[in-house]
Amino acid sequence: MVGLGLIGGSVLRAAAKAERQVWGAARSEEDVAAARAEGFDATTSLPEALSRAAERDAIVVIAVPLTAVESVLSDVAEHAPRVLLTDVVSVKQPVQEIVRRAVPEARFVGGHPMAGTAESGWSAGRADLFDGAAWALCLAHGTELAWWAEIAHLALELGAQVVPVTPELHDAAVARISHLPHVLAAVLAAVGAEAGPLTLSLAAGSFTDGTRVAGTRVDLVRAMTEGNRAALLPALDAALGMLGAARGSLASTGSLAATIEAGHEARRALAALRAAASTSVRIDLRAPDAAEALLALGEQGGRITEVEGGAAIGRVPGPSEQ
Repeated sequence: MVGLGLIGGSVLRAAAKAERQVWGAARSEEDVAAARAEGFDATTSLPEALSRAAERDAIVVIAVPLTAVESVLSDVAEHAPRVLLTDVVSVKQPVQEIVRRAVPEARFVGGHPMAGTAESGWSAGRADLFDGAAWALCLAHGTELAWWAEIAHLALELGAQVVPVTPELHDAAVARISHLPHVLAAVLAAVGAEAGPLTLSLAAGSFTDGTRVAGTRVDLVRAMTEGNRAALLPALDAALGMLGAARGSLASTGSLAATIEAGHEARRALAALRAAASTSVRIDLRAPDAAEALLALGEQGGRITEVEGGAAIGRVPGPSEQ
């Protein structure tokens, strides 16, 4: 485990709970000391941890901000260049490109657990953070299904459900449902604060819920949003277009009906998708079209819930079995 913050620390805890042998490394002496105090094997020496991983053919999980990935991968290239490697960084195309350039022999599968809080550091992590969460797991050009299946098995052991996806589609999706919300939360928090203490003293649930992620560490938010610039710009354009239409309608007719009704229906669609019956799907990972079948399942909103015996078992929204 490289990085012992919220996500890295939670991966370490969850993997230990699943009875995997684990050890971690971080540059933060505070996080390492805290992990050791809880009985975990942790060090500030990344070369030491990576050399150990290479000797034992262990999975290396990178859990650092995008801005630190290249530095970490230079150590990976020196001490564990052929390791089975994954990450939990919130953008996938940039990481894929850095890995191909810096550690071309690594067996890399990009990943992103869709779980977290506004807190950070080792103390924020917990072993059940990923229970029931979607874990995006990338099938990029050159990804071997044997590697993918091994990382998928790890994610499932940590309590997550795996969503097969390409790096490009992942980044486009999270721009809208993760990175845009961070930007909008920042704007909403700033608009409320600039009106002064009376306004903030009246703030209740809608404001606190809408600004929750604005409390996340600034450097982490900048790393994820700026790192996904290409996909975030169209999402911002869509949001600005809707806000502009809402302003225009309110100014001209006094109505916000179209905007509010569209949002209400979209929120209902999310609830319906989560509550929908589902159909079981079995994908033979040895089949020549296995990668295409996995990606098709992901695009339909499906999730893999089991990887065993050369097959991936998943569920997609749809009519339930009779």
